Amino acid sequence: MKNGERARAGHGSPADPGPTADPGPTVVGREAEVAEIRSRIAADRSHSSVLIVEGDPGAGKSVLLDLAVRLTRGTGQRVLRAVGSESEAPLAFAGLHQMLRPVLDDLGGLPARQRSALRTALGLAEDAEDAEPADTPDALLVGLAVLTLVSDLSEPAPLLVVVDDAQWIDRASLDVLSFLARRMAGEPVTLLMGVRAAAVLPGFDKGYERLEIGPLSGDAANRLLDEQPRRPTGRTRARILREAAGNPLALVELARATADREPAGSGAEGPLPVTDRLEGIFARHVRHLPEATRRALLLLAATDAADAPAAARGLPEAADTVWAPAERAGLVRQDGTGVSFRHPLVRSAVYHAAPFEQRRRAHLALARQLGEEPDRRAWHLAAAAVRPDEQVSAALRETAGRARRRGGHAAAAAALERAAELSPHRADQARLLADAADTAVFTGQLGWVEHLAAGVRERSDDPALIGRAALATGRLLTMGPHHTAAFALLSRVADEAAATRSPRLLDALAAAAVVRYYSGEESQRQRIEALLADVPDSAAGGALRAWVLAVSDPSGAGASLAPALPRLIAAAKGEAGSLTALAVVAWLLDRTPLAARTFDEAFGRWQAHGPLPAGLACAAGWAYLEQGRWADARSVAAEIAEVASGAGLDHAEACARTLDATVLALLGEPAEARGSAERALALVDPLESRSVAVLARRALGLAAVAEGDYDSAYAQFRAAFTEDGDLVHYHVSPTVLAELAAAAVRRGHREPAARLLERSARHLGPGMSARLFLLVERGRALLAEPERAERHFRAALAGEAGEQWPFERAQTRLDYGEWLRRQRRVAEARPLLTGALDTFRRLGARPWIDRAKAELRAAGIEADAAAPGALTELSPQQQQIVRLAAHGLTNREIGEKLFLSPRTVGSHLYRVFPKLGITARAQLRDLLDDALQGTGSAQ
Repeated sequence: MKNGERARAGHGSPADPGPTADPGPTVVGREAEVAEIRSRIAADRSHSSVLIVEGDPGAGKSVLLDLAVRLTRGTGQRVLRAVGSESEAPLAFAGLHQMLRPVLDDLGGLPARQRSALRTALGLAEDAEDAEPADTPDALLVGLAVLTLVSDLSEPAPLLVVVDDAQWIDRASLDVLSFLARRMAGEPVTLLMGVRAAAVLPGFDKGYERLEIGPLSGDAANRLLDEQPRRPTGRTRARILREAAGNPLALVELARATADREPAGSGAEGPLPVTDRLEGIFARHVRHLPEATRRALLLLAATDAADAPAAARGLPEAADTVWAPAERAGLVRQDGTGVSFRHPLVRSAVYHAAPFEQRRRAHLALARQLGEEPDRRAWHLAAAAVRPDEQVSAALRETAGRARRRGGHAAAAAALERAAELSPHRADQARLLADAADTAVFTGQLGWVEHLAAGVRERSDDPALIGRAALATGRLLTMGPHHTAAFALLSRVADEAAATRSPRLLDALAAAAVVRYYSGEESQRQRIEALLADVPDSAAGGALRAWVLAVSDPSGAGASLAPALPRLIAAAKGEAGSLTALAVVAWLLDRTPLAARTFDEAFGRWQAHGPLPAGLACAAGWAYLEQGRWADARSVAAEIAEVASGAGLDHAEACARTLDATVLALLGEPAEARGSAERALALVDPLESRSVAVLARRALGLAAVAEGDYDSAYAQFRAAFTEDGDLVHYHVSPTVLAELAAAAVRRGHREPAARLLERSARHLGPGMSARLFLLVERGRALLAEPERAERHFRAALAGEAGEQWPFERAQTRLDYGEWLRRQRRVAEARPLLTGALDTFRRLGARPWIDRAKAELRAAGIEADAAAPGALTELSPQQQQIVRLAAHGLTNREIGEKLFLSPRTVGSHLYRVFPKLGITARAQLRDLLDDALQGTGSAQ
């Protein structure tokens, strides 16, 4: 128990009761907080709820969480619970394992990939029946497995998940909990998180309701003192009230301390122990305990929750004999699960009050008991180390390897850092710290990576090691918003690599090229090309060289790579990193089908180097969007946004949100599109992240077009170019030219838009891709005088190449058909308008569907609006679910693709069936076939 707010006792805690137990003693002075907790765990709840319970140590967080657990179990409902501890914080997924330990037998019901990922993360032996061998688990797949498991567990009755001392939960487990919190909407699951007021809780720092547990009122504080076995009076009581400042734990412990040293009510002089010295109070209690009890307490203090059985095995004395004095002193509590400290301060006091040699012996004793748990054993040996020790360092290196394979990058980096501290040789220390920096990149914690890189510099003058650690820092910087600083660091690494002819030069330039793309800064391109001249040609570096050239200058030096791409991709067969790099190159060069196929080939492996989004990760989503695979594009955006948001990588999150905003605008969800695009702009500095700025403005412009607001659309599209008409971003701005022309014509800005378009065309020059040529021709057709427009329309529709970009092709058909109708060439207009409508319906582009229908009506044709109209009335997520269900995927399979729980998928299908006029899942395929085949049947 963490405070003394119990009305009748003020110390101790009953064991967690069974289903028939009463809710326990009343909590003093927390009536509003108790009411809030009760409302969250009401037995009839049918939706999800997340509540962060925060307060200072001793404020009563754990009392409220204990109450929630007792009340829930009292109704027969299930509870999953975990308590963070400082000693477990370096162990990957330790908190998750603790939470799921009672339900590990239920993992067998998970889909094979999810089960395998979760079992690997938890360090469990693979079942022979698992479909895939254990490998580094995908972080999102682990999160999805927990989401599916929690959904299944809540099927018979609502589920309560309680996490106390969340500030000490290991980062891997916290990331899973954050994923669960964001994705469990609609599930009858309540998540209560107890956290210290000043603690930072990644993934839970915004967007969730918080219950702040402040000081008790004066009346409540007095009532709590009255409940104590020896209630203080007189001046002593006044001093306790003043110095405890409303903290329940301080009130109870100060009352006990004064009762122990003087008669109740006396006013002895001298300062009372103050709240900041509560550890000293507990330590004084320990001094009066029997020697055997003190040894047991120290052993328990040196353990973590999972080590408690080992601590018990290490004690020869009978449990009652050992623990009874400590329980009577209010230091520990015993329940069905064993012995635990009543408050973290007790543990801290016991541990730190003991001399180091005693603590060391306790850790060594635990290490002897943990021979079958090498990771915990290694950390106990490290805690007992008094000097560098190569054997302990080696054990920690092995621990790091196991953590990395399980996806616990924070745990792996922490183990490598401690291994470096214990290594006897400075060269090995530097190498291990560089390894730790490489691994810590995947935690998203820039300060930690910088600290590790500084440690490498302090211990080594080896330029290769120093450059490697600096490169790790630079790679992480690229995913944040500070691109000028990132490029400066990467340039420095590249310079040093060039001077020493290090192969790391190409790695540094590849990372620098990502920064160049994000920033759009021309001077960075020049710097990269100058350094690239020093890189010798080699087969091994072919993919990276292609990456650097194409990313830095796709319409210039990079354009010459297009013919070689199929050969390079074939040579990279099976190598996820190279395949992904080459897929990005193909996308940048507007080889969209090749890019999409290559991303598909690498799918599931394209983030194989870690859980964070790699450079230009959103390129996969943009390739899918341009190819008309909008559901896939949204899935990519959702995956990257989940990971980036949890890791605090603002720029990576902004990239994902601009992608999603664009799809939302095309689907006819302008309000949602604006929210996502504006969020992206708020995450970055538009001058440092020009790619995001232009993409977000394009999405805002498309949202305005969807609403028919062409003034706003023109303003947003115009923002993709400077005042003088130059490109704000060398790759993204040209893709806005046709949209700018369309909005300009409707708002009377024909001449300035035409000048801007021609200026851009001259800038792009002969290296212009086929896609950009078609967009420029569409823009010219829209802006030209009537007698010159048709040749540009024909050029924009010439050949089959334009079919690679179905939405853009349909826009051109719509524009041309509209132009023909206005030229009174109605018969020629109809096939173009019909073809455009077919594509818009297939894609679900509702605003463009409506416009094409209006044009067809003006051309004398009333478009059939049966099934396709019903589909387009669904939300984008519902459309994705319907299409996947129509292809025979189960709710679990759909959930795995869209990162939803099976229950959420089923709920969506239940709601959409009436809208679609069907009653069974089997009717979905026929409905979609009719929607696609019947769009032009009446025309």
